[in-house]
Amino acid sequence: MNSKINWGIIGLGKIARLFASDLQLSENAILHSVASRDIEKAAQFSMDYQAVKHYGNYEELARDPDIDIVYIATPHVFHYEQTMMCLKYGKPVLCEKPMGISSGEVKRMIGEANYGKSFLMEALWTRFIPATEKLIELLKNKVIGDIIFMRADFGFRADPNPGGRLFNKKLGGGALLDIGIYPVYLSLLALGFPSDIKTMARVSSPEVDSYISMLFDYENSAKAILESTFEADTPTEAYIYGTNGVIKLHSRFHHSEKISLYQNGELKEVFDIKHQGEGYIYEIEEVNQCLINQQTESSKLPHSLSLNLAMLLEQVKDKAGLSSSKNI
Repeated sequence: MNSKINWGIIGLGKIARLFASDLQLSENAILHSVASRDIEKAAQFSMDYQAVKHYGNYEELARDPDIDIVYIATPHVFHYEQTMMCLKYGKPVLCEKPMGISSGEVKRMIGEANYGKSFLMEALWTRFIPATEKLIELLKNKVIGDIIFMRADFGFRADPNPGGRLFNKKLGGGALLDIGIYPVYLSLLALGFPSDIKTMARVSSPEVDSYISMLFDYENSAKAILESTFEADTPTEAYIYGTNGVIKLHSRFHHSEKISLYQNGELKEVFDIKHQGEGYIYEIEEVNQCLINQQTESSKLPHSLSLNLAMLLEQVKDKAGLSSSKNI
């Protein structure tokens, strides 16, 4: 590997632009190549973010011998196909969340990465931001005692266009996979895998959820109350209640820059935790270090966690009646 890690990006939408912007903050990496099915779009993106090359074909990028890792930023339903293609060409992959739209897909992706001894990680950027690192520290030190229950929501009013990505079944649309994954992931991080799941969903177009609420129960009797919706702007905050206090992750909690700690009913401390750029730089640097250290997975976001997340989302879909098609 060169002194700097050469990144390639497949899929050049909004998230790819935020990612490419933060990639420029890294001293360990450069944006080498970008690919879109629209060559003009690829050329413009390349110009905007000073990429070395651009392609009008995803496979051409995957075969480029100068690329050290590929970031896949296409819609959910294409993640499996494109990740498998890159892995088969021997390319490490950072795949946007959700890594797959079924646990079966995620298992096969992990299996291919292990077979080829290639790095693979789900791009759950929220895991790596400073506020999440602080939250993990607070929970590890039991500053609020044992967790009794938690609440987290994520909602915004979206254009109900059935042809748009968010409401398009063929593109993996629905509030759960697009934004509900953040409260679900937070519950997995804080409490682990639930022992029982209850859900209620509202379907706005065939088998696509515009609202879903979830209640998770755990063996130790802790609870998680979670919501996601495209129907309204919600606070997008998270509260974790313990036997000795409360932790609040301020909006938007999945990339929060402020945490409030309450003990004995009073505000004990406020942590102002700013992040650089758009917040993607931290997962970028995690991947850079994993590659430099020749690791095939991140210890902070291992394959097992991504598989558990996929299995949990799958169970939520089953309970909500959203699983008649694998494209949900």
